[in-house]
Amino acid sequence: MTAFLIKRLLIALATLVVASWVVFAVLEVLPGDPARLMLGFNASDDALAALRSQMGLDQPLIVRYLAWAGGLLRLDFGQSYTYSVPVIDLVAERLAVSLPLAVIALLLSSAIALPVGLFAASRRGRLSDTLAMGAAQIGVAVPNFWFALLLIYVFAVFLRLVPAGGFPGWGAGIWPALKALILPAVALALPQAAILARVTRAALIEVLGGRL
Repeated sequence: MTAFLIKRLLIALATLVVASWVVFAVLEVLPGDPARLMLGFNASDDALAALRSQMGLDQPLIVRYLAWAGGLLRLDFGQSYTYSVPVIDLVAERLAVSLPLAVIALLLSSAIALPVGLFAASRRGRLSDTLAMGAAQIGVAVPNFWFALLLIYVFAVFLRLVPAGGFPGWGAGIWPALKALILPAVALALPQAAILARVTRAALIEVLGGRL
C-alpha cells in the first residue's frame, strides 16, 4: 500500500512539473511584449530595456522558469501586466464569487441527483425509471448557456424573482448576494445533476447485482 501511494505521489508530482513546463512554454510563445504593453507603443528603447531588466525578461529561459515556478510555490503569481496589480489580488477577488458559486452548484447537483438516481434504480425498467432517465438525458443534452438564458427569461424577466445579472458584492448583504448567485448556480447544477443521476443509478444497479 505504501509503495502504491508513493508511486501515485511521484506520478502526480511529475504531472505537475510537466504541466508547469507546458504552461510556461505557452506563455513564452504568445505574441506581444509585456514591457511595451505596460509602457505603451511610444516608449523609448531605453525605457523598454530598463523595464525588461526590472521584470527579469532579459534573463535566460531556464532562470525565468525557475523564478516563475518558485513564485507559484510561494503563491506569488507576479504582477499583472494589464492591471498593474498583484495577480494574487485578482485571483482572490474572483474567488470571492466563483468559490461560493461552485459550492452552491455542487450542493444543488448532489441534492437533486442522488434522490433521482436512487428513485430510478429502485424502479428499474418501469415507466418512472424511463421518465427519470429521459429527463436526465435531456439535462445532459441541453447546453448550459441555453438553459441559463431560459432561466433568466422565466425567473428574472418574466417573474422578476431574482436579478437578471450582476453581483452586488458580499458587502450588500448575504441575501442579495445569494439571490444574484441562484440562477448561475442552478444553470451549472442541473446538467451536472443529470450526469450524476445516471451514474448513481448505474452504480446502484451494479452493486445490487441487478436485483432492483
